[in-house]
Amino acid sequence: MSKRKAPQESLNEGITDFLVLANYEKNVNRAIHKYNAYKAASTISKYPHKIKNGEEAKKLQDGVGAKIAEKIDEFLQTGKLRKLEKIRNDDTSSSINFLTRVTGIPAAARKFVEEGVKTLELKKIEHKLNHHQQIGLYFEEFEKRIPRAEMEKMEQTLILGELEKVDQEYIGTICGSYRRAASSGDIDILLTHPNYTSQTEKQPKLLHAVVEHLESIGFVTDTLSKGDTKFMGVCQLQQNDEDEEEYLHRRIDILIPKDQYYCGVLYFTGSDIFNKNMRTHALEKGFTLNEYTIRPLGVTMAGEPLLVDSEKDIFDYIQYKYREPKDRSE
Repeated sequence: MSKRKAPQESLNEGITDFLVLANYEKNVNRAIHKYNAYKAASTISKYPHKIKNGEEAKKLQDGVGAKIAEKIDEFLQTGKLRKLEKIRNDDTSSSINFLTRVTGIPAAARKFVEEGVKTLELKKIEHKLNHHQQIGLYFEEFEKRIPRAEMEKMEQTLILGELEKVDQEYIGTICGSYRRAASSGDIDILLTHPNYTSQTEKQPKLLHAVVEHLESIGFVTDTLSKGDTKFMGVCQLQQNDEDEEEYLHRRIDILIPKDQYYCGVLYFTGSDIFNKNMRTHALEKGFTLNEYTIRPLGVTMAGEPLLVDSEKDIFDYIQYKYREPKDRSE
């Protein structure tokens, strides 16, 4: 079992407060333009060097305008944001903001607060919640990071075990921060099968067969959505005799066409900044790269998707030095 690396402390850690403001503007005030601006500011928390002022932030991140730059200056000078402090000190706003973080609740948060439900007392009105909102009652479990040992057990159980029982031709990868050897907040599984390419018709049975098998063994406990090409739901590892306590419920997203698989693996492994740098380099080399394909740039439109049989193929096409997933946490 690999030793878990301690997560690195961000040099711009406190700027994540902007994400709290972003969610407040989206879920409480329904101000999507402000949400986008605050969310853009929050991504600066991941930059590998210390941000000196708002003007620097404007140059580093698209979407950071003059007003947000002023708030970044305010935060850097005082260590806090007056607007966020005001929200936190107002019981109603604070309660609405808290409830909007619960899966399925955002649109109904204000109504619940007006009815006197201010925290996870939601369990008291479970009968009023729809299926999606009831899944939100796992909120406190979803908020907790997933120990690396638990992720490794999922990988052994699912990717190397249960998938093979359904069909030996399935290929699966757990992406996200787990693949970068960092701690995880949820499980992103990319799954593919040789019979499913972007040239074939949709193959819902390939995805549904896996989901139904994982439900039958008690791993998938709830469904948020199950389409032809993507599953979103809740999972829980089964406790065995050597486990001291029950595993928590976790969010899981699982399918991507075979010919788009490795572009998807690269994208969903991240980090966001690494992906942005790689896409920029691809453009400089005459290619356009996203989570689906890599294509040569044309005069008026991109060319046909290039054949990709591994992540390394993508690096080779754009003449970018290959980096192991653990070295992509920029």
